[in-house]
Amino acid sequence: MENIELIVILEVENLKDKELFEKHLIKEGFQTVPQEEFVYTASSSTTTFSTKAYILEVFKKGLQKTEFDSCNMVFLLNETPYPPYTYDKTTNDFEEVK
Repeated sequence: MENIELIVILEVENLKDKELFEKHLIKEGFQTVPQEEFVYTASSSTTTFSTKAYILEVFKKGLQKTEFDSCNMVFLLNETPYPPYTYDKTTNDFEEVK
């Protein structure tokens, strides 16, 4: 299986501790994109389904380490865009935007 290249773009309102958030992402294998606010890259050697689940889990855990008002996410796997997600503070999870 070939590596999946991924790009994750967030729109975060009032993130209190960006350093703590990004430290978590880096520990989980993501890199920050220089000169870009809230854009991250990584590569995955698992299936697209597993990769998608991993992205949602890693970013959810990162957000739970700090305070923020809202977060929307889009990501591309091998340049294929996936549906946008928004973080739902009532379920503490990302929900696909329909």
